[in-house]
Amino acid sequence: MPETETLSRGRRLLVLAICCMSLLIVSLDITALNVALPSLERELGASVSGLQWTVDIYTVVLASFLMLSGSTADRVGRRRVFQIGLVVFTLGSLLCALAPGLGWLVAFRAAQAIGGSMLNPVAMSIITNTFRDPRELARAIGVWGGVVGISMAVGPILGGALVSTFGWRAIFWLNLPVGLAALLLTARFVPESRAPRPRRLDPVGQLLVIVLLGSLTFGIIEGGKEGWGSPVLLVCFGLALLAVCALLWYEPRREEPLLELRFFRSVPFSGAFAIAVLAFAGLGGFLFLNTIYLQNERQLSPFEAGAHLLPMAAVTLFASPLSGYLVGHFGARVPLLPAGVAILASGLLLTRLEPDSSLGLLFSAYALFGIGFGLVNAPITNTAVTGMPRAQAGVAAGIASTGRQVGSALGVAVVGTILANGSRTAGWWVIAGCGALVLVAGALTTGRRARATAERAMATFAVERTTDGTRR
Repeated sequence: MPETETLSRGRRLLVLAICCMSLLIVSLDITALNVALPSLERELGASVSGLQWTVDIYTVVLASFLMLSGSTADRVGRRRVFQIGLVVFTLGSLLCALAPGLGWLVAFRAAQAIGGSMLNPVAMSIITNTFRDPRELARAIGVWGGVVGISMAVGPILGGALVSTFGWRAIFWLNLPVGLAALLLTARFVPESRAPRPRRLDPVGQLLVIVLLGSLTFGIIEGGKEGWGSPVLLVCFGLALLAVCALLWYEPRREEPLLELRFFRSVPFSGAFAIAVLAFAGLGGFLFLNTIYLQNERQLSPFEAGAHLLPMAAVTLFASPLSGYLVGHFGARVPLLPAGVAILASGLLLTRLEPDSSLGLLFSAYALFGIGFGLVNAPITNTAVTGMPRAQAGVAAGIASTGRQVGSALGVAVVGTILANGSRTAGWWVIAGCGALVLVAGALTTGRRARATAERAMATFAVERTTDGTRR
């Protein structure tokens, strides 16, 4: 019997808390760094594209290795990979704090992201294999989503205070004690677990994923500066399209692919992936645009800018565990539809922003976005990890997390490029469009017919080779 099945309730909650620490340091790093972007612009002489790369290099590298980390954790041990991730992420944070220039910071952020890729999807896989009761798991995922709200509440304020008092490097110093504490607690309290049958490495699939995400992001950020029809952008988009076609041809022909395309035969799983991309594209664009708007246009200090984001963060903190409860009792559709409406309404309000707009308009838009983002996270994660075999929880969680990071990278890339071309209002319309698409996807992928496709997709995993070569 796996050790996770014998854990007491108190031990399970402790494992959940330790796993949430990894999410906290990753989320804090993102939200706090966004507040520091104008400081980086001034101190390091960064352009808008330089600021985009500071954020996006992390998310692109993270997204590129999430599925590899998830499948590797299923194979060699989830606790082991989680511990390695904590070490790499903490060392990467140390290097970022010591970076002598923007180029070095971007490079060290990439190293930090390699460690980050071993944290959140692996932690979610640990949680999935720790909480066996579906309702208990849904509540645990709600707590997991609540940590995102905590990071949003604490991150901007803490980041603003650190930047105002000590400078932007203090944001990275903050990760060191939290990372070390999580490492020690993991070694002491988190049980080891792995999939019954290890999966093989897929280097070709991994390379294609890196080419796809890298060329897509590079094309938008660098090619977009020259216009949406620039040769750089078209070449990068063509390369990304070739990578997609190669993945669709190559991965189904592998017995154990990096990208398990059979998951996408489930309409709810495909919907969860699409919604993850859309919601986090909205979040990435929202944080990027608002940080620059608050400090450059409203002339606020980093601390004041962080304080202005509190309405969004506080509402997210409330909505995330509520979403977990709603998913556990009523299913994914109930929180997803109002999530789409709230993000859409927030984007529409933001299109009316001017440098002297009232705080009532500003905080209403922020609160609506917080409601939408808080409600959307739990159904994404729950659909991804509960609708697929537990033995492949790391792979499923990795794919879902990849959707989040791809969305975040694309959101920053697209709205940053739009901003660099002088159109902030168009960036708000992008966020509104993300909300509208979340609403549509939530309605189309959570009905009875969609759930039936999930059952058929699960059936394709019922006949697999066991370790002795027989079928079951």
